[in-house]
Amino acid sequence: MDIQELKELLVAHGFLITGEKDISNGTQLRLSNSAIVNLFNTGKINVQGQNSEPVKHILGLNTNQPISYKVGQNTARQNATEVFVVYGHDADCRTQLEAMLRRWNLKPLILDQLPSEGQTIIEKLEKYTSTANFCIVLATPDDEGYRKDHEDEKAFRARQNVVLELGMMLSMLGRDKVAILLKDQINMERPSDIQGLIYIPFKDDVKEAALTLAKEMVAKGYEIDIKDL
Repeated sequence: MDIQELKELLVAHGFLITGEKDISNGTQLRLSNSAIVNLFNTGKINVQGQNSEPVKHILGLNTNQPISYKVGQNTARQNATEVFVVYGHDADCRTQLEAMLRRWNLKPLILDQLPSEGQTIIEKLEKYTSTANFCIVLATPDDEGYRKDHEDEKAFRARQNVVLELGMMLSMLGRDKVAILLKDQINMERPSDIQGLIYIPFKDDVKEAALTLAKEMVAKGYEIDIKDL
């Protein structure tokens, strides 16, 4: 099992990954329930910290049974129809994106359309993103910002909630399963310290970016008919 497979397995069972770092001879993942998972280059997995027993159970460490998990094994992800959508204040662009995904016979998961059931925003995100295999972040120029005393650097920015949810999706799904539709890419500031992401430029109509987005999603297991583009 490699690190991506391990992350998919944890997320598929409802564990939120809050941190990832390289350690000696491997990688360490920190989970929202305070458990720590170490994956070594030899393939050995070690779980420690509070609330580690549920994690050990799904990894088969309590029974000494070999782990046979493969990418896409979880039934919630096999059909690849649900797509989580992160958005800001541009309602028109969000509506266009939602209509396009439904035309592709996909189910967009849009946060304010989902029942809260008394959950906080973070808990709601954790619940519904566990069933999605891909996330589209709609980054629109909703805010403006610049460094203190450097007003000449003023630039458009995405809303803070968009940047926060982008970070969560990167942690839960991985960079290759998060696409950012970037409006006004010339004048808009991108989140810093994030490299290797899928940026797809668009203007006033997200359909212009449809082909590029569809190619990325098909590569991740979604079935999209070319005639629906």
